[in-house]
Amino acid sequence: MTDVIAFFPGQGAQQVGMLSDISEQYSEISETFTEASDALGIDLWKMVTDGPDSTLNQTFNTQPALLAASTAVWRVVSKHSPALNVTAGAGHS
Repeated sequence: MTDVIAFFPGQGAQQVGMLSDISEQYSEISETFTEASDALGIDLWKMVTDGPDSTLNQTFNTQPALLAASTAVWRVVSKHSPALNVTAGAGHS
């Protein structure tokens, strides 16, 4: 096993289209965004993929979008890179 630290981005890292280039390759991305969207009652994936920037950049949209994106990436890495041992985690905002 390889020890790694998980570091997650904060507000300001969001970008319309983030994760769209790999979303068809990893079902964890759509599954995570569906869970988050259902919980919040908004379509986060549509907001992330279609924007506009002015909507995604509003704090009340940015925070859940980044949490969903970070969780999705975490799930992808956890499933597809089982040799990684996360020893610590950090977030930046």
